[in-house]
Amino acid sequence: MGSLSTGQFLFAFLAAAGVGTGVFFHAERNKIQHPSAWASFVFLFLIVGLPAYVLHVRRVRLRRR
Repeated sequence: MGSLSTGQFLFAFLAAAGVGTGVFFHAERNKIQHPSAWASFVFLFLIVGLPAYVLHVRRVRLRRR
């Protein structure tokens, strides 16, 4: 494993924060339960959290029809 530079860390942190914020606003707008929990999950575990959120939203939308 190579070392992580300050710039790389800052980029990854800001990207994850941006995606987490987007998930929060999307969940609020679409009335998905626990938007802050989803946003935190996506921020902390982006590679697993974002696909899990997308699948959850699809299931919720199918149930609402």
